[in-house]
Amino acid sequence: QVQLVESGGGLVQPGGSLRLSCAASGFTVSSYVMKWVRQAPGKGLEWVSTIGTGAAYTTYADSVKGRFTISRDNWKNTVYLQMNSLKPEDTAVYYCERHGSGWPPPRGQGTQVTVSS
Repeated sequence: QVQLVESGGGLVQPGGSLRLSCAASGFTVSSYVMKWVRQAPGKGLEWVSTIGTGAAYTTYADSVKGRFTISRDNWKNTVYLQMNSLKPEDTAVYYCERHGSGWPPPRGQGTQVTVSS
């Protein structure tokens, strides 16, 4: 059974950092394209970042480029999102998704990130 569990969210001041984790079970994360998406209050889903099956392939939304880094630990079967220089507009529920095996993509329950002073 495919399962994705996000964690690592919380309340942080502007300029702070958080590292989100997405622990996967039921499949191997290195075999799939994995994405982080987010949903701010009252808004739709926004794509944040993608990591390909080859870890060298990563892409970012312009809004987070240079501040966020996506990575993967194959031994832990976990995908990460390191978020630095956080801004209030980064406040959202963050989800990880598995792509390449049908629609809609499996998604976790999300983790809340709140950036506020």
